[in-house]
Amino acid sequence: MSDNAASPAGMPPNVLPPGSWRRELAATFHLAWPLVVAQVAQNALQATDVIMMGWLGPESLAAGTLANTFLMPFFLLGVGIVGAVAPLTAQARGARNIKAVRRIVRQGFWAAILLGALLAPIVLQIRTVFGWLGQDPFLAARAEEYVQIGVLMLWPALGVIVLRSLLSSFDSTRVILLITIGGVILNACANYLLMFGHFGLPRLELRGAAIATVLTNFAMLAAFLTFVLRHRRFRRFNILIRFWKPDWQRFREIFRIGTPIGLTVLAEVGLFTAAALLMGRLGTDEVAAHAIALQCASLAFMVPLGLGIAATVRVGFAYGRRDADGIRLAGWTAFAIGTGFMAISALAFLVFGPAIVTVFLDPQKPENLHALALAASYLAIAGVFQLVDGAQVVAAHALRGLSDTAIPMLMAIFGYWLVGLPVAYVLGFIFEMRGVGIWLGLASGLAFVALLLVTRFAMREKLGLLPKAMAP
Repeated sequence: MSDNAASPAGMPPNVLPPGSWRRELAATFHLAWPLVVAQVAQNALQATDVIMMGWLGPESLAAGTLANTFLMPFFLLGVGIVGAVAPLTAQARGARNIKAVRRIVRQGFWAAILLGALLAPIVLQIRTVFGWLGQDPFLAARAEEYVQIGVLMLWPALGVIVLRSLLSSFDSTRVILLITIGGVILNACANYLLMFGHFGLPRLELRGAAIATVLTNFAMLAAFLTFVLRHRRFRRFNILIRFWKPDWQRFREIFRIGTPIGLTVLAEVGLFTAAALLMGRLGTDEVAAHAIALQCASLAFMVPLGLGIAATVRVGFAYGRRDADGIRLAGWTAFAIGTGFMAISALAFLVFGPAIVTVFLDPQKPENLHALALAASYLAIAGVFQLVDGAQVVAAHALRGLSDTAIPMLMAIFGYWLVGLPVAYVLGFIFEMRGVGIWLGLASGLAFVALLLVTRFAMREKLGLLPKAMAP
């Protein structure tokens, strides 16, 4: 079966004429913009939880933050692993192998179920682990209240990633945006009802927030699954037929490609966690300023992240149809858009940084002035940080489209932990540059990784990342 019977002259769908930069630009933008907005919406979903926990009081906010800080790395590891469904389905689509798509998605669900079963018992040890780390016993107990229920989100949330990967691989990204926005609204409403006990419901506070998160993820999974099973373009895949039939080769392939992705994500999350801990040694104002600058950088990062996901799909599609020129076009187009946007955001941070940070802290209060000055200085460095961060994420995702994840993982771990973190410590504490030094360390680590990953994509043919028969 073909993906689009109307393709002219028997060409596979979305095959671009050689050298068609304009068409590749249009295709990448069409695929990426809903993903970018969906990533922002996903952040809004988490931000909603934080805001409403704050309404409960500082103790609830602290406990909820601790719970999510402990849960998220395990979840992101799972996201990285099942995220391998995206390049694999894109490659299968490029090769016009319909059966492979069904089997990859089915094994993606298997991986999600297994990962949930493996990770949940670890997450449930939160109180014990926090005891070892010397956390406040009262806050650890309250965090455990949240996690005991919130851990159930692992299964539906990972299932959502599987279906998002399938939809992204077939350019159906607008439905991802719509369902994600629906999830944000549902989560906010459920929080309002369950956390605060409105409309006659019991006031469950943090447990209510956890229940809302679980319900939202199950609702999103149901919405994605309903769309895939009923839409004429996707129901032909019959993704649930013979669901319990194993395909061990593809199951292993998901873990082979996905595990390095998950570990790469953990390495980057760990770097920023370590940076926050270093900031904690400097003082409260430094921590607040770091949080402000990081929040601004994270928001801008959603654009190259969405473009990176699009690059995985476009590169994987070209790889599947054995189109070396298409791989080149897809990778460099996404890279150009991503770095171009980040150059604009970098300029905005440099020029408007002092005004931007006042959104977070009231400049009329004298006690905020030092933190605002620090935040503005960090944001100026974040301008440079933006360029290399955008470059490295797009390059990493383009390489994932080639199923190249193991070496990029090693490059990332080396760059983050053996370049970025030591430089941050030396500049921040040995050279006494304090928070500025820590941010320069982050930028240096990301720049090192960006250089390695972009060079690897540029040398993909010489490094044997393309089959020998795939001539440009």
